[in-house]
Amino acid sequence: MRRYFVLYQHFLIQRFKILMEYRANFFIGAASTVVLQAAGLLTIWVVMRQIPDLNGWRYDEVLLIYGLLTLAKSLNHMFADNLWTIGWNYVRSGDFDRFLVRPIDPLFHLLADRFCHDGIGNFLVGAALVVKSSAALGIAWTPYRLSYLALAVLSGGAIFIALNLIAATSAFWIIESIPVTQIIFNTHEFAKYPLTIYHRSIGLLMTWLIPYGFASFYPANYLLGRDVGLLAWIGPAMALALLFLSYRVWLIGLRHYSGTGS
Repeated sequence: MRRYFVLYQHFLIQRFKILMEYRANFFIGAASTVVLQAAGLLTIWVVMRQIPDLNGWRYDEVLLIYGLLTLAKSLNHMFADNLWTIGWNYVRSGDFDRFLVRPIDPLFHLLADRFCHDGIGNFLVGAALVVKSSAALGIAWTPYRLSYLALAVLSGGAIFIALNLIAATSAFWIIESIPVTQIIFNTHEFAKYPLTIYHRSIGLLMTWLIPYGFASFYPANYLLGRDVGLLAWIGPAMALALLFLSYRVWLIGLRHYSGTGS
């Protein structure tokens, strides 16, 4: 484990050296996600202006949900965004072969091969939203609550990464895995709002099948003092289960990789 940690540091340093060669691109990329998030926040503002009470949820409470989801998504964006490109950038070109001939785990190499700095903007937006909404709602940040927040964000990020890995592994069979990944990934849009505003089937989907609810809705309930029972604590276990499942799916896909034949 220590070896991989040190290796990742080396990959990260080299990545930032490359990014700093084009500093304007670096800052534009990081800022671009802030602009995109502004559009999403504007949508929430418009909705909440028309419906101040969204099935028992006020504006700042919805912002807390949005902020938690954005923080979790930013971890996936920064550290696992390369999963989106595995089909057209690695499998189709045959470049994936180099991961198989080096003495490190191929999945680790794929993830470490590219740190996506665009996710920094998402992280800053998410952090700002959590700070802003918690101040408006009077949430007292005790060490216990801060620890819960960190655990919830890490668990949420792991859920994003695991689901993306399951979807992206389809590249070993169909090459173009982006449509499959988008179908799964885009369902996180439901988790930007309280799950209680949807039909019960959506709530079940976001809790047990594509569980983005554990990245936003359930942690927000706990921080706000709303009782959701054990669902406030299942996030870490769900994240570990999905990580295990996604890695097993990855290993199955890896066995089916046959190269480009070129």
